[in-house]
Amino acid sequence: MSAAHTPRPIVILGPTAGGKSDLAVELAERVPGGGEVIGADSMQVYRQMDAGTAKPPRDLRERVPHHLVDIVEPTQRFTVADWMRRAEALIGSLQGGGKTPIIVGGTNLYLKALLEGMFDGPGKDEAFRASLEGIEGAELHRRLDGVDPESASRIAPNDRKRLVRALEVHHQTGEPISKHQQQWADGPGQSYRFDPVMIGMHWPVESINPRINLRVKAMFFPDQVDPALAEAACPNGESLPAETRRLHEAGLLGEQSREALGYKQVLEHLNGQRTLDEAFERTKVLTRRFAKQQRTWLRRFQSVNWLPAQSMSPAEMAQRALSFAK
Repeated sequence: MSAAHTPRPIVILGPTAGGKSDLAVELAERVPGGGEVIGADSMQVYRQMDAGTAKPPRDLRERVPHHLVDIVEPTQRFTVADWMRRAEALIGSLQGGGKTPIIVGGTNLYLKALLEGMFDGPGKDEAFRASLEGIEGAELHRRLDGVDPESASRIAPNDRKRLVRALEVHHQTGEPISKHQQQWADGPGQSYRFDPVMIGMHWPVESINPRINLRVKAMFFPDQVDPALAEAACPNGESLPAETRRLHEAGLLGEQSREALGYKQVLEHLNGQRTLDEAFERTKVLTRRFAKQQRTWLRRFQSVNWLPAQSMSPAEMAQRALSFAK
């Protein structure tokens, strides 16, 4: 296929609970040659984690092929670099077959890395790494807190790999890894890789927050919401508390997956740290806070065609998005 006729990827941006999955499928069914969805969500990659990750409902996944959803076990660690390698290969494969890649998800770091490239930092310093062998994670975390408090606040004491890398970058450059990452994140505007069509779904705060609250309620208490919403939130009939308990008791939640929003709060309930209602309320608060952080990220993306999601149906938005794509 000639470069002139290679389908441009479509990237869909928007807050959590904003209806990105519905728009993605509508678009996939309408673009010339058809499209397929590439998930860009750091928790939807995990199998068996369904009630708390807002995966595309079964009916949408039956209408259009979805990729990078349910691809690793929740005991495995999965990084942005892992996602990038798979996403780049999928984009090339779909374009080669005349299909439009439609990239959608809630992890804006994944999208930014895909479109702008990743912050790699300096190479490995094997001698320095050897000097850290045998040092407890708590001590590594204390050292990192002394030179890079921002990174220490984001990296757990038991996450040895990231602790060592952060200390290594500081040792080699004399600057915190958080400063390097911030320079990458706030860099000047540039032409995006893959020449994508950028579609954004705009939601007023006063409209998206009730949607978030209702989604979280459906995850925790599906019997208290509309059956259709309950089925979408809990596709296997398990509430988030029931699913989390099952995975936890089976030893199927790894260090990364157990930190997922909602799962972490239910685990705190199971460990006696808070009641179920408190876990529910805490998850609502943190999900709204996450949506606020997403809005900050979204403002950084360039050349976005914004759609008023509150006043348009998925079909109407897809039709408008097609005009941008042309």
